[in-house]
Order: sequence, then structure tokens, then C-alpha cells
Amino acid sequence: MTSPTLIRQVAVFDGTHRQPRQDVLFDGGTITATGPNLAVPAGATVIDGAGKTLLPGLIDAHTHTTNAGQLRQALVFGVTTELDMGGDPETSRQIRAVARARDDVADLRIATIGATAPKGHPHQLVEIGMLKPFPTVEGPEHADAFVADRIADGADHLKIFIEDGTVAGRPMPTMSEETVVALVAAAHARGLRTAAHTWTLSAARQAIACGVDILAHPPSDVPCDQDLIEAAAAAGSIVVATLTPLAGMSPYAPEFELAQDPRLRPYADPEWLASLDRIRAIEPGRRMGPLAVHTSHAADASVRMFRLGVPILAGTDGTGGDHPTTHGISYHGELSLLVEAGLTPAEALTAATAAPADAFGLEDRGRIAAGLRADLLLVDGDPVNDITALRDITTIWRGGVPVDRSARISTEELV
Repeated sequence: MTSPTLIRQVAVFDGTHRQPRQDVLFDGGTITATGPNLAVPAGATVIDGAGKTLLPGLIDAHTHTTNAGQLRQALVFGVTTELDMGGDPETSRQIRAVARARDDVADLRIATIGATAPKGHPHQLVEIGMLKPFPTVEGPEHADAFVADRIADGADHLKIFIEDGTVAGRPMPTMSEETVVALVAAAHARGLRTAAHTWTLSAARQAIACGVDILAHPPSDVPCDQDLIEAAAAAGSIVVATLTPLAGMSPYAPEFELAQDPRLRPYADPEWLASLDRIRAIEPGRRMGPLAVHTSHAADASVRMFRLGVPILAGTDGTGGDHPTTHGISYHGELSLLVEAGLTPAEALTAATAAPADAFGLEDRGRIAAGLRADLLLVDGDPVNDITALRDITTIWRGGVPVDRSARISTEELV
């Protein structure tokens, strides 16, 4: 059992607002009190928060998590929860079990297998051996059984693929609108939220019309028309920006700068650092493609939706391979890109904390308030004024347990 911890006179970003000179007390993994001049409990560890900011643990709203080492990398950069958007069910369950059993890796919620048409995206990855064969959805009459099987797999939310292949120059079959509507209804009937792969304007339009809760990407193939922006707002849609993976296919991938930041580099995965020179040499458009998608279109669509009331979430689509985007460190690039796109630092921080918690029904996290999980991030400086101050991490707590960021944990230990 850990002793109570009291952080005194710290600026608190509570998930939506900054409050100066607050005290925050947590014990046994739970925040027990917040406010000015709290009494010091017997045996408490007291931390001077002057000149620092305390935030909720960050939530990456779009990852593809294939091993628990990625959750370790997420945590050492302040990401205390990852929301996986599709993977092998057995592998996903095993990684989530590790996350539930340990406090030195990020927590995880999983989608398992995403819904797609026969031979639809991402079947092309099966053809080249990157994915195992997976079940598909032939029509609306099969939607209920598909969702029931994902529940049996342990899914926390449902991923839906709406991808016709045009961005890759390879036409692919897609599910009918009737099928997507049936999937959404079956998911909602079982208490699952839905998120759709929507890289194109037409995909986003279909997802909104079919009642999908969350656009897992903003449309990025062409500039977004105002009708779609207004439709997203009217429907109560939510959008995950995922600007980092798009920027990673340009000469200006944020990871090249992040890897040189002395506040971040000491904690980066050595293998990832070593891969950057090789990745830099790859023609940018071929790092995950070529794909006819553009960071500028995605950023513009995301911010315009946000200004009409659509919640925006920060997510990296973290994967790896021949692409620089990875778990943890890339999240800091995502937040910087959101600010460059037009969000204030405070709005970007909400996109990283309270907004994804609300969007995915994670009622125990994403904010700093009594009764919530002590997933916390203490940084030097004020990221509400300078988003890059979030990189100057002093301490991370997951479930009230301080994280040793320098500890190297073997892959074998995390299995």
C-alpha cells in the first residue's frame, strides 16, 4: 500500500480549466480531495507543486497496440490510457490483461476485429501476411451476430471500416449503409460505442448519416465542405484528429524533432530512435502508402468541426514499422499539431484528457476531481500557455503509483 500523497500549491488543469495554487490529495489509487490549503494527513508524502502544473493522465484515442512494450512507452511519456482501434482478439486480450495487472504500463481498452466487407480494408494486409484472416460482414442481416462475437472477444468498443480504397489507388468493396446502420444499432444495444475509419469525405459522410458515434479520422482526401461540417455537429459526432500519422508521410514528420528534444529523448525506445535514420531516408509519401491524404485537410476539417461544437480527441494511430509515428512520444507531436491547426493549448489538453474520457465512457479518469483515478501527470511550467511544457515531465502516477520512467522492462517480463 502506498501512503497518501499531497501535492501543494500546484496549478491544476482539471481536464477543462486551469486553477492556480491548488492542493491535490490522493490515496490508494484515488483522488480524495482537491482545493486550497488541504490538511496534511498523517504519514503523507508532500510534494511542492510551485511552478508546476498537475494534469490528468493523457488518453490516446486511436492506437493499434500489438505488444505490452508499447504500453510501457506510452506511459513514460504521460499517456496513462490507450484506446486500441483494432487488432487480433487473443493478442488484444492478453495485452489488456497485462495492463490490468501492472501499474508500470498504460491502461488499455480494445476493439478487437473491425467490421468490414468481404475483401474490404484491411484485407490487403492479410494478403501480405501482416494480419491473420478475420471475419467480415456481408450484409445487415449479419451485423448482430458480428457484434455479439466482438462482445465475446472482449471488445470495449466497435470499430467500423468505411474505406473504398481510393486514397490508396486500389478500389475495395465497402459495406452498404444499411449494414453500417445495423452494426451501430447492434453495438448500441449492447452498450458499445462505435468508431469508424473515415479518411475520405465520402466515408465521413456515410458514417455521420449512419449514426456512428466517433470519426476515427477526419476526412483528409479533399477539403471538407461546410455541409459535412454542419452535419457532423448536428449529429453529435466526435472526431479523432490523428494528424501525426499524416504528417509522418511528409518531410515534416514531428518525430524527427521530438527525438532531439532533451526532455523526451532519454526515455524514448532505443530501437525506435535507431530506426529514425532509416525511416527518414524513405520517400515521405511511401512511409505508409502512397496515400492521397493531407495533414492540412484533416487539420482544417477537425478544427472547423470543433468550432461548431464537435468534440475533438487527440490520437496518434500509433503503429510503427516504416512510419515514424509510435506510442507515447508521438502523442506530444499530435498535441503540437493541434495547436498549430488553431486550438489553444487548453483546448488541446482537453482533447487529451476529459474529451476522450467522455467520448468512450471512461467515467473514472480524464479529470482531476475527488473520487476519480489518480492517473496524474506533473510537469514543470505551464502547458496551458505553452503546449510543449507538457514534455517537461516531473512525475507520472498511474493509479496513484509513481512511475519509474528510467526503468528498462524486458519484453519477456511484460508477457
